[in-house]
Amino acid sequence: MVTAGLLLAAGAGRRLGMPKALLPYRGRLLVDHAAAILTAAGCQPVMVVLGAQADQVRSRTRLPGVVVLNDDWATGLGSSLRAGLSALTASPAVAVVVTLVDMPGLTPEAVRRVARDATADSLAVATYADGRRGHPVLLGRRHWAGASEAATGDRGARDYLRARDDEVRLVPCADVADGTDVDLPEQAARLPG
Repeated sequence: MVTAGLLLAAGAGRRLGMPKALLPYRGRLLVDHAAAILTAAGCQPVMVVLGAQADQVRSRTRLPGVVVLNDDWATGLGSSLRAGLSALTASPAVAVVVTLVDMPGLTPEAVRRVARDATADSLAVATYADGRRGHPVLLGRRHWAGASEAATGDRGARDYLRARDDEVRLVPCADVADGTDVDLPEQAARLPG
């Protein structure tokens, strides 16, 4: 069974003051790091959705897999999820692991845990301290149309998943990853460049 990786990296980073995809992280861009996590976890294909300053991101990186441009990136995360899922429909993937560019503490092991036993019917969400839900999220192919329809504004698949809470497999990941995202300049300043 093929599980794709979908990295949402199109935002402008309003609170940060720059697109998060362009943040330096350990000698490369944060978008490169995040895409490499999906690749190392065995996701095929890996799709990266870009939007804000996409030309600059593309000129400064060598992203693996496929780059999807989201012309509606300014409308929020929902449009990026829709663009990525639409692009994936032509792939042989039975499921997709979705994650965000601003999670430097994500690991291949967390992605593999969430993707374990993926089928077209799967729904799974990583959990962290105190049961807090976060990324990565696994969406089986059967759920792509519904998740796309529910994705609006800055809301991705959250509402879709909540409506199917009894189907969602919660996957503890706090022991292998940090689910914290980078939103503010002071958080970005603490990242190892």
